[in-house]
Amino acid sequence: MEYNKEKVDEYTLPLLHLVMWKEKDCGYAAWKGFDWDTMDRLYEKGYISNPRSKSKSVGVTEEGFEKAGELFRKFFGKGAETK
Repeated sequence: MEYNKEKVDEYTLPLLHLVMWKEKDCGYAAWKGFDWDTMDRLYEKGYISNPRSKSKSVGVTEEGFEKAGELFRKFFGKGAETK
């Protein structure tokens, strides 16, 4: 099936926001239970560290953290419009 990969990425990043936490010394991390292709694209965009590891979590860059929060508020915040 063909689909809009950009839109999938735009919704996956804020969903990572739900499973994100602050690491003591190395920024943010999130559980990486999403489609590999999507995670690879988020890595290529600079939002997360390389997801191709045995770890169940992935590092989130400062830019990724900011963008995830922004998109989370946009799509899922109180008063957010549904389409």
